[in-house]
Amino acid sequence: MSTDHTPPGLELRPLRIPASIDDPDAADFLEMTRIRNLVYAEVSGHDDHRMPADELLPAYQPDPSARRFSWIVVLDGEVVGRAGLDLPLEEGARSGHWLVELRRSVWGRGIGRAALALIERTARDQGRTVLSSWAEHPAADGPQLTAPTGFGAVPRDHAARFFEASGNTLEQIVRVSVLDLGGSEPHLRRLLAAAEEAAAGYRVVQWTLPTPDEFVDGYAAMKARMVTDAPSADLEYDEEVWDAARLRRFERTYLDAGRHLLVTAAQHVDSGELAAFNELVVGKDRTGITHQEDTLVVAAHRGHRLGMLVKCAGLLAWRDVAPDSPRVMTYNAEENRPMLSINEEIGFRPVSYEGAWKKVLI
Repeated sequence: MSTDHTPPGLELRPLRIPASIDDPDAADFLEMTRIRNLVYAEVSGHDDHRMPADELLPAYQPDPSARRFSWIVVLDGEVVGRAGLDLPLEEGARSGHWLVELRRSVWGRGIGRAALALIERTARDQGRTVLSSWAEHPAADGPQLTAPTGFGAVPRDHAARFFEASGNTLEQIVRVSVLDLGGSEPHLRRLLAAAEEAAAGYRVVQWTLPTPDEFVDGYAAMKARMVTDAPSADLEYDEEVWDAARLRRFERTYLDAGRHLLVTAAQHVDSGELAAFNELVVGKDRTGITHQEDTLVVAAHRGHRLGMLVKCAGLLAWRDVAPDSPRVMTYNAEENRPMLSINEEIGFRPVSYEGAWKKVLI
């Protein structure tokens, strides 16, 4: 598939999604995964974002709550990047989330513009009016772009210039932080003891997937709040509807990939309501990096140190899950001072920053 201004030798080929990476038609998916991992390493300078193809594949299976368009970027017969567009399918949804990721060796040849033109045309055809995307901007000297939130800045680098030239606006800075797990236990235990004292009336409950039936509704309700309760600057998201069926589909992307996810939640003792949660995830290689994914304290239960409670309890329990995982990576909006303060007190340190970008389609 091509655009009206396709550079010579360029093909934007729809990505075939195999049922298994062992299938005869899995070659494009395997190559897409290889390029994905190379691009992330080129940008960040490390392999902590790497995923094997068999762990990535379950996230590409059909999902009734979203539609994914995916392409591989082929130049003169060689795969040099990937492009994608994710569309939530809630009633009245108007947003979409996109990516264009290219090997550094092919920058500056109009390939990104051609891929984004295809993405925007597809989004318009699907009735979408606002798009968002995220990109890591490694620290660099020179001109900086400040987020309109007033929190954080990123260099006006190659990626930033591409976004600006394409009509996108920088809306938010996301801090990427890392915690070295070695020797962290004594400090975590002290923090947990203080949090437990402040969280009188709450107890910690933990589970690995699949979620026990008694916690499904409460966990799903908290997952739905991630879109509405987390700081989002002027980015536009469609509200998400989470029920038991959607939660079970979410879990399958981890279970089918052989990835291990631990949920640590705070439960209000008197009502039984789940009031906060934290997720820790590691791949099949338990010696690899751990990712701290969603963390949320329900608004009605804030002020009891529940964020600190679930994070410390989760990290301490993680020693039994992946004792050889060396560090934990997490992402937070730079204006999310309550959560950043918890992370900093635990010992997370910033290692990079991402820009969150928005474009209103006209």
